[in-house]
Amino acid sequence: MIGRGRRAVHIGRVAGIDVHLDWSLLIVFGLVVMGLGAGYLPALHEHWSTTLVWATAFAAGVLFFASILAHELSHAVVGRAMGVPVHRITLFLFGGLAQMDDDPKTPKAEFLMTVVGPLTSLAIGVASTATGYAIAGGIDLTSETALASVGPGATVLLWLGSVNVALAVFNMIPGFPLDGGRVFRSVAWWITGDRERATRWASQLGRAFGWSLIGIGALMALGLQVPFFGTGIGGGLWLGLIGWFISNAARAGYQQVIVKKVLSGVHVEEVMQRTVESVPAHISIATFVESYVMQHDQRCFPVVWADRLDGLVCIEDLRRVPRDAWENTTVREVMTPAGELTTVEPDADAHDALNELGRRDVDQLPVVERGAFVGLLRRKDLIRWIALHVGATAPA
Repeated sequence: MIGRGRRAVHIGRVAGIDVHLDWSLLIVFGLVVMGLGAGYLPALHEHWSTTLVWATAFAAGVLFFASILAHELSHAVVGRAMGVPVHRITLFLFGGLAQMDDDPKTPKAEFLMTVVGPLTSLAIGVASTATGYAIAGGIDLTSETALASVGPGATVLLWLGSVNVALAVFNMIPGFPLDGGRVFRSVAWWITGDRERATRWASQLGRAFGWSLIGIGALMALGLQVPFFGTGIGGGLWLGLIGWFISNAARAGYQQVIVKKVLSGVHVEEVMQRTVESVPAHISIATFVESYVMQHDQRCFPVVWADRLDGLVCIEDLRRVPRDAWENTTVREVMTPAGELTTVEPDADAHDALNELGRRDVDQLPVVERGAFVGLLRRKDLIRWIALHVGATAPA
C-alpha cells in the first residue's frame, strides 16, 4: 500500500529507506502466531511437540512480515526510480505503507510503482510454494494426510506461499487505497487526464468495497454462513475492522487531493501566525510557566534573541525536568536549539510546509526570513485555512 504518513518506531534502514514499526503491528503479529500455534499447526501436525509448534509459528510470523516489507520496498524502489520521493516504510496493523513525500506526476509512474507490489507478493508466493513443494518431495498439496507428513521448513514455506498469493489477489481488488484501487486510479487518470476525478472515482469504489466488507462481517458475526468468508464473531469482527479501515483510508486519500488543490498557490505567509509570544533563553522554567505558559494560548514558544531564532520550547519539554528543579533550570537547557529545527520561509509553498509537518511529526514550524524570526506556521492554522476554503471541492 502507498500513502503519506504514520507515527511509529524507527528500526533501521533498507536500501536507503527508513523502516518503522507501528505498535499496532504487535496485534496482528500476535494473531498470526496464535492462529498458527494454537490452531492450524497442532491440528495438522498432531505429533509435533509444543515447542516445535510455537517455534514454527513464530518463524512463520516473522517471515510473513518480511514478505510484507519486501512488498513495500518494491513500491519504494520503483517509485524512486520514477521520480517519486519515498523515504519511509511503516509496518502496521493492516500490513505496510510506503510513504511518499509527494504524489506521482504521471499515470504511468503511479501504475508502475503500484502494480509492482502485488507482483512482488505473487512472486514470493509462487517461489515459496515451489520451494516448499520441492522440500516436501513433490507431495499432493490438496491432501491433508500428505501435508501432515512434511517438516517445519516445508510447512512454513507452503503456508507463506498461499498467504502471499492471497495477499497479491486481495491487494488488486479495485478499492482505493489498496494497490488495485491505485491501479484503477492510474488507468482512469490516463483515460480522463483528470487526476482529481480519477481519485474521486477510486475513493468511491474503495468506500463501497469497505462498506461491503463491514456488511459481510456483520452477517458473519450474526452467525450466518457467507460463501467464501465463512461465519463466526471473530472472523466477522476482523473483516468489519478491515472494511472500516479501507473505507476511512479511501476517504482520506481523496481528501489529500482536495487539500493539495485548496493549498495550490498558497504561501506560508498567508497562513502563519505573525503575532507570537517569544521568550528569552535565560529565564527559569518556573518564570516561563508563570509568565508565559499560563498567560498565553500557546503550546510552543520561540526563543528569540535580537530577532534571531535561538530555539523552540514547548510544554512537552518541561516534562523532562522534575518540578522541584524548575527554579534552577533555564529555558535554554530544555529548548530545542535552532540548529536542530526545520524552518520555512514566508514565501514557501503551504502544501509543501504541510508535508514537512507530517515528515517531521511536529505541530508547528518556525518561519524565518533572511535569518530573522517572523512567525510560526501551525498545523491547526493550516487545517483552519483548508476548512474555510474547501467550499465546493469538499470530499465526497
